[in-house]
Amino acid sequence: MAKLKKLIIACDGESASGKSTAAKLVSKKYNLLLINSGLIYRYCSKLIIKEKPKNITLFLKNKFKKISYKAIAKQNLHSEEISNYVAVLAKNKKVRKIVHELQMKIIKKNNRICVEGRDIASKILAKNPKYDLAFYFKCNLKVSAYRRWLDIKKKVPLVEVRRSLNNRTLLDKKRKNSPLIKVKDAILVQTDKLNKKEVLAKMSKAIEKVLKN
Repeated sequence: MAKLKKLIIACDGESASGKSTAAKLVSKKYNLLLINSGLIYRYCSKLIIKEKPKNITLFLKNKFKKISYKAIAKQNLHSEEISNYVAVLAKNKKVRKIVHELQMKIIKKNNRICVEGRDIASKILAKNPKYDLAFYFKCNLKVSAYRRWLDIKKKVPLVEVRRSLNNRTLLDKKRKNSPLIKVKDAILVQTDKLNKKEVLAKMSKAIEKVLKN
């Protein structure tokens, strides 16, 4: 069997911009390990909300000694309470360092990987290893709020979901540590104008170019 070529993809974007769905689709198509950075922060948030530790850094360091990414990915981490808390937690430099270390541990063991989050191309995969391809996802707030509202089975009023998403994106873009930015060579994917099939087709076209080189 021929050895598969190295392929490292960075997917960044705003809250509920469709980046998780897109990352899943390309990971499945190109047989890539998928790492969802947001889930790691959500997992941290869930633990803190539940256990209310006095020293967050020490508490998370101890928890991360025993947890695997697979175990994190299996949990239900999409409550509105977690969504509201995670934006604040993601600003914490020490927490970002803990999450970053876990990400790098996984990334350095895999040369066929898709990592999605908010600072992947600008920070996590900026160098050593550097991404082969970066995508940046945007979606109209009305569309993204409606999608997230359906995801959470309409448990929270739509207007609250919209407010929460807007606040999250503003916090992500304005935070001091690793803010959400579009790197120069990232390919923009506007998910409110494309369906899933079209998003995958656009990404696949760019990926095939990289694989041919």
